[in-house]
Amino acid sequence: MTEPKRRIGAAARARKILLSGAVLTDAFIVALLAVGNAATVALLAGESGGWVPYEPGRPASEIVGAVLLLALFARRSLPFTVLAVLALGGLGADLAGLFTWGGVGPAIAIAAYSIGRHHALVRSLIGLLAGLVVDLASTALSPATGSVWPDYAFYVGWLIGAWWIGRLVRMRAFHVAELRARAERLERARDAHARAVLAEERSRIARELHDVVAHHVSVMTVQATAGSRVIGRDPERARQALTDIEATGRQALSEMRRIVGVLRTSGTEDAQRGPQPGLGDLTELVGQVRETGVAVTLRSEGCRVPLPPGLDLTLYRVVQESLTNVLKHAGERTRTEVRVCFEHRAVRVEVEDDGAGPFADARGGDEPGHGLLGMRERIALFGGELEAGPRPAGGFSVRARVPLESGGPAGS
Repeated sequence: MTEPKRRIGAAARARKILLSGAVLTDAFIVALLAVGNAATVALLAGESGGWVPYEPGRPASEIVGAVLLLALFARRSLPFTVLAVLALGGLGADLAGLFTWGGVGPAIAIAAYSIGRHHALVRSLIGLLAGLVVDLASTALSPATGSVWPDYAFYVGWLIGAWWIGRLVRMRAFHVAELRARAERLERARDAHARAVLAEERSRIARELHDVVAHHVSVMTVQATAGSRVIGRDPERARQALTDIEATGRQALSEMRRIVGVLRTSGTEDAQRGPQPGLGDLTELVGQVRETGVAVTLRSEGCRVPLPPGLDLTLYRVVQESLTNVLKHAGERTRTEVRVCFEHRAVRVEVEDDGAGPFADARGGDEPGHGLLGMRERIALFGGELEAGPRPAGGFSVRARVPLESGGPAGS
């Protein structure tokens, strides 16, 4: 790291400390300890009783003690240096005949707390050991008379206790930070899940609208074409075509209202909406296509078993989309067969045509994301497979097979 970048980083850290209110806290601590040191000097003046080999000068001791306490402003960023300055400064004051331990002693404990609070375990242990060594040297070199080693033992306990409190506060801060980070991660995961669910719901509704609109519009287009061809020679048939177009349009609007209603109603109102179509409605669907002039047959094989509503709707939509493509591409002369086969542990749906129309071989889904791709997505949701493509003998076929959790009887 270059020197300008280092200076910028130091300035940013200093600004952060100022904005956090730490300076005010340290100023309060320094003032409090300075007052404590001045009170201790006042008590010792003339009454040292041999504890110190001098009568500490009150102004000089108070001023030097206050100056040494200013090192506490750097205790968060340089706790090792602060501890060494306080210990060696107190020793120097002793050698000069001044008394500063009334404020410097508690300040050393605060520096030990800062070492435990703001550094990793190994560095904080090294800092604690260095503080004990410096304090030991200060005690050994102190000019004080009498037994000072009990006092040293007291200071050792004080330093270790302050350091351990700093470690506890550090671990607590990390624990709170981890809980906060975990809560943020869970919130982001919840939001991501909600967006994924919303996207899936939109995709499902888009597929539903595509199936409904594409099928009914295709039927109405074929009916309108047929009516326009016979309007001159067979008005009654043309009138019937218009009636069929009206009925198909009403049915399309009804289904669209039902689908859009999903967006406007809550889950408690699901029961009030009309039932979803299923394989049981294929007879009506095939009859609707027959009215356009396309020859469609419906065959059911095997013993029918109840299907989950979602799967029942999916298979219905596969047949509906396949017949829609027949109307669009294969023409009126096309013969189409729809087969529903209930096998052992599976249900199979097939739609095949003979490809009589001029565009019968140009099918492959009408738009990306819909058509055959939409059918494959629907079937894949239930663990099934869909095959679609031209037949060797001409025409087009769509085959979908979905496994069932509880198998029915074998097909007859």
